[in-house]
Amino acid sequence: MVKICFVGAGSTIFVKNLMGDIFSESSLDAIEVALYDIDAQRLDDSMRLIQKLNESINEGRARVKGYAGAEHRRAALASADFVVNAVQIGGYEPATVRDFEVPKEFGIRQTIGDTIGIGGIFRSLRTIPVLLDIAEDMEAVCPDALLLNYTNPMVTCTGAVLKQSSIRTVGLCHSVQRCGEELLEAVGMEAEDPRWYVAGINHMSWLLRLKDGDRDIYPQVRKKARSIIDAVKRGEPVQTHDLVRLAVFDFFGFYTTESSEHNAEYTPWWIKSKYPHLINQYKIPLDEYPRRCEEQIQQWGQMRSALLADQYIAHERTIEYAADIISAVVTGNPARIHGNILNDGHIDNLVDGCVVEIPCLVDDNGIQGVKVGSLPEQCAALNRTNINVQLVTLEAARTQDRAHVYQAAALDPMTASELSLDDIAQLCDRMFAVHRDFLPDGYYP
Repeated sequence: MVKICFVGAGSTIFVKNLMGDIFSESSLDAIEVALYDIDAQRLDDSMRLIQKLNESINEGRARVKGYAGAEHRRAALASADFVVNAVQIGGYEPATVRDFEVPKEFGIRQTIGDTIGIGGIFRSLRTIPVLLDIAEDMEAVCPDALLLNYTNPMVTCTGAVLKQSSIRTVGLCHSVQRCGEELLEAVGMEAEDPRWYVAGINHMSWLLRLKDGDRDIYPQVRKKARSIIDAVKRGEPVQTHDLVRLAVFDFFGFYTTESSEHNAEYTPWWIKSKYPHLINQYKIPLDEYPRRCEEQIQQWGQMRSALLADQYIAHERTIEYAADIISAVVTGNPARIHGNILNDGHIDNLVDGCVVEIPCLVDDNGIQGVKVGSLPEQCAALNRTNINVQLVTLEAARTQDRAHVYQAAALDPMTASELSLDDIAQLCDRMFAVHRDFLPDGYYP
């Protein structure tokens, strides 16, 4: 019997979506599911919901068991064939709140704070040790399992496990699946048979081709994007909020996979004290992630009561890759995904050993990345500015050396555009002070 272990199962809606996809696969109906979380109450919510989902759409064929508390993690992982990771170390409160509020004291404002930047760096530093502990447990009790990582920062978390453990791992993000349709929506176009080809790094992969069937529609889309950005510069109203991405698309020639609010903090051009008008002009939502978290917390109480009261739980297939991957490995029937794996000659003009997001073939041999070749040089150059931060952050997490943390922050495009080296070091020290309860002792000599 195939066993799937979900680590961080207290993410109730996310686990519902993935398990609904998995139960919908005919090859995965009679499986064993281990749900693990350190929060017993949240785990109980997920257990009740997944058991109802199993009965509703899977005729109860799966065996579902919950495991609460760190002392039971190895028991949950034991003999697993697949491990799905969705942990968030420190949660929204207090860790994410600190990631946003402390940088504000130094004039650094963020939108999402989960990839690079000060927020992303410290999210990496507190998350990577936990993921390596999970990988160590897997090496002991399920060494052949495939780890599907959904935790951000995607690049550093996935990269740490790939570089420092023997566990087979792929990082998964749904921005690739959505980007073509998001671009068409932003420029007010439709396509009967949209097809696209994407490669780069997580949250900054590039839409290299866009077709409607066999017809190349990228030139037409570029013209429409330029007209929108020209209107923005003239101060005219536009319908879309996807303006940062469209501006980068217009300037560099290719559209990126992740949203405008994400991309606004990956480059030095948008959130600037010298040009405060850009925030409103390009509709940049500062503090967007904390706002979403607050809304989700408020909505969860009502949603929880409704979901747990329902006797029948319906499910519509999502765009997530987890079920496709697990089914392909189990059956040998190939699937095509976009995954985050180590660059081993897959993209020629990005450094080997960084984590790239590329098309991958999945079958009973596991995850196999395709050869992409070279990205357009301007796209690779922008990727490298983020890769620099990611690689030095990985080194910081490996060595627990504050100097590498300062260096990673100094290489961050947005932080470097606003602060001096001394200010960056002081900001990092302040972050170390407030995150003392979530970081390894090695950072505190």
